Amino acid sequence: MNRSQSDALATQGKQVVASRKSLAEELGYTGSTDDSASMNVWLHKQVMTKLAENGGKVPASLMG
Repeated sequence: MNRSQSDALATQGKQVVASRKSLAEELGYTGSTDDSASMNVWLHKQVMTKLAENGGKVPASLMG
């Protein structure tokens, strides 16, 4: 992997983290967004709940 590929992956990783923090905020997460493991577990539970409430289909509220 060259430097430009490494830089691209780092940038993408930062964007993913920012997106997860934004989604957590939208869904009412009250914990620390710096604790990514706890936030990710909470997000997973919330998304699975939303899917179940919508018959297994992604609800419009979760679509970007």
